[in-house]
Amino acid sequence: MTFHPEMRYEEGLHVSRRERRDEGEPFAFTPENRQRLEAIASHYPPEHRRSAVIPALYLVQDQQGYVTASAIRHVASVIGCTEAEVDDVVTYYAMFFRKPVGRYVIQVCRTLSCALRGAERVAAELKRALGVEVGQTDPTGTFTLMEMECLGACDRAPVVMVNNELWHECQSPDQVGAMLDGLREKGPAALTGCHLEVEKKRGPAGP
Repeated sequence: MTFHPEMRYEEGLHVSRRERRDEGEPFAFTPENRQRLEAIASHYPPEHRRSAVIPALYLVQDQQGYVTASAIRHVASVIGCTEAEVDDVVTYYAMFFRKPVGRYVIQVCRTLSCALRGAERVAAELKRALGVEVGQTDPTGTFTLMEMECLGACDRAPVVMVNNELWHECQSPDQVGAMLDGLREKGPAALTGCHLEVEKKRGPAGP
């Protein structure tokens, strides 16, 4: 056993090499998402409209769950760059999914602080409970399991992030079942949330 196991980025949902993309269904932004993109793009000078590529890809993912070749072509045409430039961004960043994922993408932090606090055992229990390996989706299509580099909450390790934005801190192997059941029954309300956001909502402490 090792505190910081090798993370094989050539496997699972993210691959460093260039590969043929899933074509997917013909893609176009919904009117609402196109309006959101135009609002974001308006913050950049017209000649730098392509700087909105990351928000555009997030909107793609919100709309259809993952990024297809058809979506890449559409984003390139909408923001004014080449398909290769959009594909480079999709390939580089781990938060963009290139194949279908479950309703909840569970991302386990595996860098040093989380590893020292047992993230390896958390990931092992998630694999056992879901019957999947890292990068796979469970048979119900509810959960996809991933491992991530530092999620930036070392003082609350081990940390799990869900769907690129929802937090569950101080996770332990014996609590994995409860977290999964909670997500099935309550959705994001079952997660602890980032403690900084929780404290912000509570407001300043009394005297």
